[in-house]
Amino acid sequence: MPVQPPTSRTAGSIAVSPQSNPQRRNLAGSRRRNNLAGSNPGNRRSAALAIILLAQLMVVLDATIVNIALPKIQTALSFSRTDLSWVLNAYSLTFGGLLLLGARSGDLFGRRRVFLAGIALFTVASLAGGFTTSSGLLLLARSIQGVGAAFASPSALALLMITFREGAERTRAIALYTAVSIGGSAVGLVMGGVLVEFVSWRWVFFVNVPVGIVLLILARRDLPETDRHTGRIDVPGALTSTIGMAALVYGFVQAAASGWEAGSTIAAFTVGVVLLAIFVLIETRVATPITPLRLFADRNRVFSYLARLVLVGGMFGMFFFLTQFLQDVLGYSPLLSGLAFVPLTIALFAASQLAARVLLARVGPKRLMVGGLTTSTIGLLVLTQLSATSSYWPILLGLLLFGTGNGLAFVPLTTAALAGVDPKDAGAASGLVNVMQQVGGSLGLSILVTVFGTASRAAKHHIAAGGNVQAHTFVYAADRAFVVAAMLVLIAVGLVASMRSPRPVAMTADDEELLELESAGV
Repeated sequence: MPVQPPTSRTAGSIAVSPQSNPQRRNLAGSRRRNNLAGSNPGNRRSAALAIILLAQLMVVLDATIVNIALPKIQTALSFSRTDLSWVLNAYSLTFGGLLLLGARSGDLFGRRRVFLAGIALFTVASLAGGFTTSSGLLLLARSIQGVGAAFASPSALALLMITFREGAERTRAIALYTAVSIGGSAVGLVMGGVLVEFVSWRWVFFVNVPVGIVLLILARRDLPETDRHTGRIDVPGALTSTIGMAALVYGFVQAAASGWEAGSTIAAFTVGVVLLAIFVLIETRVATPITPLRLFADRNRVFSYLARLVLVGGMFGMFFFLTQFLQDVLGYSPLLSGLAFVPLTIALFAASQLAARVLLARVGPKRLMVGGLTTSTIGLLVLTQLSATSSYWPILLGLLLFGTGNGLAFVPLTTAALAGVDPKDAGAASGLVNVMQQVGGSLGLSILVTVFGTASRAAKHHIAAGGNVQAHTFVYAADRAFVVAAMLVLIAVGLVASMRSPRPVAMTADDEELLELESAGV
């Protein structure tokens, strides 16, 4: 394996490896002594990484695993078609609304402690959701799941940051975290299809229970605890950020369901924008803000947040419409629809590992992001060519391009969002990464659903009478949605192209020796 050169630790850099300094030289020597003494801290870090990845997988696949089960849930619990969307929205609202509070709680009260509390809450809510006998109780369980996820997810990423030093080993860990975060959606489709077809819709909730119990046992043993920081929760900031974020997510949900001009949509956006503006004012004046505004002082970090926002928006829209296309137009079963996304997951995982281990050092983060996102855009454009008689082959090509592009881009994109962050702000920075992903998904889906609805109404002027008019109408409108999804990803290309490139830093002999030890797993 080629040795990866370190890069700058400065706040404005996209690169991830720290500069050489006496502390790192001492650490290299310490590692050599530990190895000679028979100690293997690498095993402890590997165990911690496995716990973090499993927790993130459980959280991110929950949306898609439930999505596959919606028709069965509707029949079993007598949901109306309009109310059924709240099985997904109840989770999104509490997850998105409480992310900033959950992230800062980890900084103040200890990240392992908050992580364990979030996983425990998520597990109990999953058990309750599987046993529920009414629609109201299921929505309550989904809301509590979102609360647990909002506290567990940012603490997991913050624990990854403190477990792996900024540099080659953190880049490799982030590559795996990225593959799980994005590929987990496709895994959820497959698992949901298997459970719904062969067991019961209730198992899309029960499956979280043994996983959650294992996580609670292993996390207490293998995850490091972080010091509590002085200060207390910024209550006005917590209230305005939580209600403001929830109102913003609700506005996107209503925009997708009722349109952008609906009174409920406008009211939700108004409340959300006003409260978030007040939140920013509060954060400039309190001693321990929930979201330190100094995190936005770095241009590359801000652009990485915005690029993630629009990229995830395009990605969520692609999953939403392509899943329906496979089932409603091509007639795939839920299980076969889930399996259709497996190549995307494989391509994403392989590309993310290639990016972390080889390409990031050789090509550079900025070029890697631009190239990866351009590849993702081409993948979405391939999907605009689908028709009611398409085979799986053009779908496979689009998924492979999209998965490869995302795998190449998400590693340096995530690294840019976390590079140079003070350890005491790790939770807040991780929370913002999750916020951009959650809000981006809601934003992208609402925009694309609006585009789809407008195109569906216009389709009657473009589709000849006869044949399967419903299928042709869906394809016509979905093609327009895929075009807009590609435009969103193209915006992300422009954002990452505007990032500042890091200044190269010379590699010293001590740095080379340390990286060789890391590569050997020492």
